Order: sequence, then C-alpha cells, then structure tokens
Amino acid sequence: MPRAILMVMDSAGCGGAPDAAAFGDEGANTLGHVARACAEGRADEGRSGPLQVPNMARLGLGPAIRLASGLETGLPDAAEGIWGAATEVSRGKDTPSGHWELAGVPVPWEWRFFPHTDPAIPPEILDAIIARGGIPGTLCNAHASGMPVIRDFGAEHLATGRPIVYTSADSVIQIAAHEERFGLERLYELCRVAAEIVHPLRVGRVIARPFLGETPETFVRTANRRDLAIPPPEPTLLDRVQSAGGRTHAIGKIGDIFAHRGISTLAKGKDDMALVDATLAAMDAAGPGDLIFANYVDFDTLYGHARDVPGYARALEAFDARLPEVFARLRSDDMLILTADHGNDPTYRGTDHTRERVPVLGLGPGAPAALGLIGFADVGETLAAHLGIPPGRHGTRRL
Repeated sequence: MPRAILMVMDSAGCGGAPDAAAFGDEGANTLGHVARACAEGRADEGRSGPLQVPNMARLGLGPAIRLASGLETGLPDAAEGIWGAATEVSRGKDTPSGHWELAGVPVPWEWRFFPHTDPAIPPEILDAIIARGGIPGTLCNAHASGMPVIRDFGAEHLATGRPIVYTSADSVIQIAAHEERFGLERLYELCRVAAEIVHPLRVGRVIARPFLGETPETFVRTANRRDLAIPPPEPTLLDRVQSAGGRTHAIGKIGDIFAHRGISTLAKGKDDMALVDATLAAMDAAGPGDLIFANYVDFDTLYGHARDVPGYARALEAFDARLPEVFARLRSDDMLILTADHGNDPTYRGTDHTRERVPVLGLGPGAPAALGLIGFADVGETLAAHLGIPPGRHGTRRL
C-alpha cells in the first residue's frame, strides 16, 4: 500500500495569481524575484551567485515559475519530476487558507481582517481580552512583524507587564510576552481566552509568541509558539486518511493549523533543518496508507516578512541541499509533493504575505509529468487518489 508526503515551504509562491491586484499584490513573485536577485548579484550576503537549488530545479522549478507567471529566472528547463503550478480560490493569502485548500477544503467564508490603522483591533475586542484575561492593558495594537515589534515594545512590556498585541495581513491576533517574566502558561491561557472571543467573529487564529531576553539587542523568540485556530469546516485530507485506516504524521505547524484535528503524531523543531530531520524520522516510521504533512516556516517568518532577499535565498539553498535525504527514503510506490501555501515576496513593498500561485513539484508513480495549472485542492485530491481514498467534494485527481 502506498504512502504520501506533502511538504509545504511556507510562503514560497511563484507569482501569477490572477486576482493578485485585488489583494494589492500585482507583480509579486517570491521565488522568481529571489532567483532574479541572485542572478543579478543582489543577494550575495552569506552566499553568492545564481540561486543554487539543483534538486528543486531538476524536478521542474524553473518551468513551474514560468508556467505560473511567465517570468524567466535563469533556472534550468529540466523537468524530471511531477511539476506544475496551483491557484488558490479561498479569499485569503494566509496560512490556514492555503493549507486547508491544499488538503482539499477551500475556505467557504470571508475571514475577519483588521485594518491598516492605528489602532487596528477595535476596543470592543481588545477590552474584552483585557478584562477576561486579567491583564493591566496591552501594547502596540497595530499591523506589525514578529521580531521588530518585540524589539520595539519588549522593554516596555517588561516594565509594565502589558503583553504586546498585534495583527497582520492574515486573519490573526498575535500576543507576544516574555516566557519567564510574564509566564508561558499565563500567555497560553490569555490566548485561549482571546480565541474564545474572536473565533466566533471569523478571526482565524490567535498566536502565542513567547520570547526571552532583557534588552532589544538580546530579545529572541522561543520555539514555544502556539497557534489556536478555527477548525476546518469539513473533513480534510488528514481526516480522510484516518477514516481510511491510515495514520497522519504532522510536522511543524500542521497540528496548530488544523486545530489538531486528524493528527495521529506530531513533531516540532526549533528551525527548518530540525523539521527536515523530523520529516526523515517520520518517513522511517510511516507505514502503508500513511500521510506525512510538513510545514517549513522559516522562509516566511525569518525572511519573507523581514524582506530579507539573501536570507530567503540562503534558506532555499539549505533546504534544497537536504532534499536528497528525503528522496533516498522514498519507497517505489510513495508520492512526494513539494509546494507552498501563499507568497511572501521579500522584494515587495510592506511586510505582509503576497497573493501568488505556488509551485507543485514531486516524485512518484507517473513521474515525469506536467500537471499544468491546477487548483490547490487538486493537490490534496491527487494524494488522496494515490492512497486509494474516495474523492472529496473539491478538486480532482491530476495523476
């Protein structure tokens, strides 16, 4: 009986979304623009020269980017694997929307987003969180990015005990607090209270962002992030695998993204290299009919939001260098798909996600194969069909 491996490079979009302009993201192209910057010598900090991702290139990354957006990147034309590009229909460019749809379930509602104003979160929400959470107040209340907001408000947080509350282009409220001085369990409880308040309003996630350090120069986020997410509205690929008798192995944020529904085992790691290690361990342990579903978040959190082009390039090259270890563990009837959930173009204005198509690259029975332009849900349905699971309500099999 076959196995399936779905690896999501968080934010590694490839441009060309037909509705990008509606999101203010016309022309964004994460992978294409990183590759272009490398080829033009504009990403030589800690690395040099053209983008070196030979394993993804061999599968068809260059043709996938060209198919999605028409952009020429200088990557090879070789396409020895399963390759194509996927378009999202859910009305969001956020992590849950992308992952749910990849798992066969487009989001059927409009998420609640907070405006680019200061303050961003309205008082009726924030006052309820303060009152029910038993805190003396909050700091920030604006659109912000992880480490910059902690550096800006961390000292005041330590002095006042008020947690840092912020949002982004996602449907999300993030709460940052010192893991020791405020308390990790206290932060988790505050986020649980906030989730009870905002989930009925279709705010997709409340994220606990613990950090350590005593000064802006020493502040660092810890690995104890926790996401409290609205559960998907219908069974996803994870649920369907379990119903069919298989086991699901979640790596990284997958458990949080799916509200821990349909998860058999869960492994986390301090960074993407640790998450690759966890993926390899899951491949060693997974049995027939199992699904391994992994998210690699550093591309997004460390480099996309920070608009760090050479950092994004370094992360891509480091990840690509680990892929031969993944390929070596594939069994003859396994199917591997490597994709993304949205874009976060580090060459684009602002600090938010960007609406983009995503590459779909893989190996398995039927390779090489050109998928063409497909939907996100087609990824999940292709893997479901490979595992012998009956079709779902959205998407179609493409192999």
